[in-house]
Amino acid sequence: MTTTTPEEVRRVACIGAGVIGGGWVAHFLARGYDVTAWDPAPDAESKLRRLVEAAWPALTQLGLADGASQDRLTVTATLEEAVADAQFVQESAPEKLELKRDLLAELDAATPAGVVIASSTSGYPMTDMQTTAATPGRLVVGHPFNPPYLIPLVEVVGGERTDAEAVAWASRFYDVAGKSVITMKSEVPGFIANRLQEALWREALHMVANGEATVQEIDDSITEGPGLRWAFMGPMLTFALAGGEGGMAHMLDHFGPSLKSPWTRLEAPELDKKLYDAVVAGCDEEADGRTIADLVAERDQGVIDVLRATGRLNGGTK
Repeated sequence: MTTTTPEEVRRVACIGAGVIGGGWVAHFLARGYDVTAWDPAPDAESKLRRLVEAAWPALTQLGLADGASQDRLTVTATLEEAVADAQFVQESAPEKLELKRDLLAELDAATPAGVVIASSTSGYPMTDMQTTAATPGRLVVGHPFNPPYLIPLVEVVGGERTDAEAVAWASRFYDVAGKSVITMKSEVPGFIANRLQEALWREALHMVANGEATVQEIDDSITEGPGLRWAFMGPMLTFALAGGEGGMAHMLDHFGPSLKSPWTRLEAPELDKKLYDAVVAGCDEEADGRTIADLVAERDQGVIDVLRATGRLNGGTK
């Protein structure tokens, strides 16, 4: 592994400069890094610079790091030039397994020894992508959300041949670079957030296909309903509050049977004691000493803040 610590990184290479790759470029520039980028498309540089310029006002509102500048971006003619001096590499090529596999092997061959290489893949396990790389131990998944310069989350996980040290290094680097990091214990297709998004998306498509709801109604049901809570409190703690003072345990006792109701086309898991205990304990752990009353107050204030921020408080408009 590299002897460079995450805190010492100054130069990042971004391979692939589309919406996701370009978003990563904007993020790293805003955090004060020197960024080299490469994309095979003939008009890649002009599109990338327009993307970064368009993102800069939002990044300025969020707060730029000392020394942050669009002038610290260099677009190279070859992949090899882009990674020659890189201390971290973020790959964001199109979501095609063979392409990812070949590109990661190529990056592995060109990138200085020990430097961690992360893939922005939306769902492929690294185990499936690292098969032809000479040194697969430094290859990890660093899955962002669009746009990477605004949405904090990045999910980090290695493959079967990834070194645990590389996963830990990448997680720490993303943290230093201003991201909110979830380091997954094991691979699962789609990771965490995409699997949750996909469940909602599939049910939405079922409803549209069956004439049960319009696209507008589906979107409004989220933006005017649970989406307001999800901005600051996830579905598990939100449901815990539905149990009142009894928390998640009471909620499961009361609403557990509805898991067998036809509320979704997804097959529900069996609510056995192991699952019951794991969900209750997980909510208690996440609450971290906060009482139900504390969480209710936090939720209520959060909804007010979101409504105010989106111009919907006191009859405001967006």
